[in-house]
Amino acid sequence: MSHTIAGKKKLLSRVRRIKGQSIALETALEGEPNCMAVLQQVAAIKGAVNGLMKEVLEAHLREHLGGEDMTKDERLEEVEDVISILKSYLK
Repeated sequence: MSHTIAGKKKLLSRVRRIKGQSIALETALEGEPNCMAVLQQVAAIKGAVNGLMKEVLEAHLREHLGGEDMTKDERLEEVEDVISILKSYLK
């Protein structure tokens, strides 16, 4: 079973929280928000997205790279895929 399926409820909960934070930020920006409140909300959203990324990435690494059933070439390909994702995420 894929780690994203096994942790589906928890991941969806995180995504819904991020969605709520984004909606709150949008609503605030439609009004006359305090700059500090906007900065704080943006920081909270970034932290929530980082937490989601950490959780999915950790589970992925444990399931896909920690397994013993991969060949060396498959493992190297998987590592390159993860590096590519991390590079785009960290831009």
